[in-house]
Amino acid sequence: MKRALVSGITGQDGSYLAELLLSKGYEVHGIIRRASTFNTGRIDHIFRDLHDPQAKLFLHYGDFTDSTSISGILRKAEPDEVYHLAAQSHVRTSFDIPEYTGDVTGLGTTRLLEALRASDSDAKFYQASSSEMFGKVAETPQNEETPFHPRSPYACAKVYAYSMTVNYREAYGMFASNGILFNHESPRRGETFVTRKITRRLAEIVAGKEKELYLGNLDAKRDWGYAGDFVEAMWDILQYKEPEDFVIATGETHSVREFLQEAFSLVGLNWEDYVKIDKRYFRPAEVDLLLGDSSKAKKLLGWEPKVKFKELVRIMVEADLKSEGVDAKLEG
Repeated sequence: MKRALVSGITGQDGSYLAELLLSKGYEVHGIIRRASTFNTGRIDHIFRDLHDPQAKLFLHYGDFTDSTSISGILRKAEPDEVYHLAAQSHVRTSFDIPEYTGDVTGLGTTRLLEALRASDSDAKFYQASSSEMFGKVAETPQNEETPFHPRSPYACAKVYAYSMTVNYREAYGMFASNGILFNHESPRRGETFVTRKITRRLAEIVAGKEKELYLGNLDAKRDWGYAGDFVEAMWDILQYKEPEDFVIATGETHSVREFLQEAFSLVGLNWEDYVKIDKRYFRPAEVDLLLGDSSKAKKLLGWEPKVKFKELVRIMVEADLKSEGVDAKLEG
């Protein structure tokens, strides 16, 4: 039985990845942060569904500002594959806490890579890199050769983590790969991220609990995919014959305004009647357009996205309506 270690297992991607790995017969070890409240909501159903006695999921408390805890977890888990998804991942928040973001998102990756190197582990390593690294884009679409121009502390930290992954691969011969993932969403997306903020508040509006939705830049364009598709690419990357870096994207770009239009139209509402602009949600430095070219992943891994933009929006709206107890037949 293969063993995988997943940092950030309680996040959106971590929960989908844990499901995928367990379905493939892995023993899965996850790293979680100690907190005063339970933060395992996205994976609680996995524990309830572990009817197969061979399916195993173990959680370990750790902190990516603490090298000792990371080394200890590696000794316990003895993984064959490591998926490093943990980060301070909110772009707007990174402007408020840039030092912490750099420590966790950037140096945290170095601590994990160094712990793997020092332990003589031959585990394959996956680094969750981000399309935000392209920032003020030099070309459209963006591929593996596009220069980085990060526009936030989060993106700067991710560029550092990306570069350290490449460095450990080249310096020590480690199987260390980057997945440069463009935006990927789902009903498990954090509620402070714009797509989930839209679908969650929309459900509350339909339920009669709220009347307004406050947002920032509606003209920002993103390449939005489905998180369930994207974790399959993570696994594919570590199954490839050699360590490589891959852009993972849908190849379509849509504005926040388009996401609003699609979501509200599903319930027969005009988004302009509910949305207000609040400048507090604007970034100090904006990323205007992200559009990924994942032709390398298609050619070498055989990976392609299954869920397209409109289906993604529908999935998220349906889930949030259900969570509000709203029985609504969606239009379209």
